[in-house]
Amino acid sequence: MLFPTISFAIFFMVVLPVSWLLMQRRFHWQLFIIAASYFFYGYYDWRFCFLLLGSTVVNQIVALQIHSSQNERTRRAWLTVGIVANLGALSYFKYYGFFVSNATNLFARLGLGVSPTIVTAALPIGISFFTFQAMSYIIDVYRRTFEPTGFFEFAVYLSFFPHVVSGPIVRAAEFLPQLRERHDPRKVDSSRAFFLIFMGLFKKVVIANFLGANLVDIVFANPRQHSSLEVLVAVYAYAIQIYADFSGYTDMAIGLALLLGFRFPQNFDGPYTAESLQDFWRRWHMTLSRWLRDYLYIPLGGGRGKEWQTYRNIMITFLLGGLWHGASWTFVVWGGIHGLFLSYEHWRQARRARHVHHLEPPDTGLRRALRRFAIFQVVCLAWIFFRADTFKNAADVLTRIFDPAHWGQGAPLVTGGVLLAILAGLLEQYIPKDALARAMSAFSRLTPVGQGLVLGFALLITNSMGPRGVAPFIYFRF
Repeated sequence: MLFPTISFAIFFMVVLPVSWLLMQRRFHWQLFIIAASYFFYGYYDWRFCFLLLGSTVVNQIVALQIHSSQNERTRRAWLTVGIVANLGALSYFKYYGFFVSNATNLFARLGLGVSPTIVTAALPIGISFFTFQAMSYIIDVYRRTFEPTGFFEFAVYLSFFPHVVSGPIVRAAEFLPQLRERHDPRKVDSSRAFFLIFMGLFKKVVIANFLGANLVDIVFANPRQHSSLEVLVAVYAYAIQIYADFSGYTDMAIGLALLLGFRFPQNFDGPYTAESLQDFWRRWHMTLSRWLRDYLYIPLGGGRGKEWQTYRNIMITFLLGGLWHGASWTFVVWGGIHGLFLSYEHWRQARRARHVHHLEPPDTGLRRALRRFAIFQVVCLAWIFFRADTFKNAADVLTRIFDPAHWGQGAPLVTGGVLLAILAGLLEQYIPKDALARAMSAFSRLTPVGQGLVLGFALLITNSMGPRGVAPFIYFRF
């Protein structure tokens, strides 16, 4: 069930009033919201509900055992059981075929004729997101930074429909305390919620879907059939498409949760305005960045120890982060590109720290603009491997861009609409936060009728500008 569809609108129009009617009856509300969330999740394939239920039961048992055990060895053993169970389920559904096919190819190169039967399992939507949330829950319980909650509260946390499919990755400490708050529908910031929902809808339908349908999907399907200019613009268009698609989903998820009385953490903050890759990862998919930092990079040693150990930890974190996105070596290369450039940035910072008397040139607006431009090029280079289905596809994109023989060809797909959509996706990230706050404030001061008229007109414009149909969100694949 996609957010920008009539079916979801009907679903939410039923869930919203019933949720508030039952809010003061905690147990009944929990049962209702779990049922609604499982209906939403099972709308894609009802069989995946058993996987979500199994994850809930197993992780709750593990958390309770970790919490009740006084022996450190026993606690560590239960944590290991939980991590193995979570990664085992994720590996089977997402990586089994990838690992087996690569092992088979390796054996074939060694002259060993191994031909195992590859069992193809449908990839459950959102498995990476709710698995990471479950793992953070049991790890926090193990660290004694969070105590396990009741089973039904945990079931609400793991299955809550606004974030179950594509995040943001909400930690238990961010969500579960809200279940115990007294919620008052009169105190809900509905103006901000509707503003976010519309912004997300516009980014998804008008920008992401338009760029995907009119340029990106066509060019990446066969780069050799297009001019160098079309391929280059398609790469930039994909950078905007994936931002508009994913941040649009996040905006809608945050807005929907807000209408239900819950606050989600911010997930995007103008990532293409970043002046370094470190800055980029503080702004892009922020909940995943923090998860990888707190549960992988820092436990590996983080920036402690020798410099080469820091570079090792960065590379491991981003290679695994790339693999988290999909069972393909192209995702690993995407993570490797980010890891290499982040390691270079750390090297430069360490070098400057050793030369404290070295005078840096003054930081001007031009220098900041050049840094932003350079970082955007690095990010777009990595996006080529993220978007390409195969290494050959990525190689075709790169060779066509740098082939001077095809720069003189026509570029009929590079239309004014495409360039305008790319520009809109970029400029949106440069809008000052206080300007957005003023716009939200002005919208909130309108009467309910006025807000309804504004939203109705905005939806009409959005529907007329976007292509027919609603493509699935890109991060549904992950």
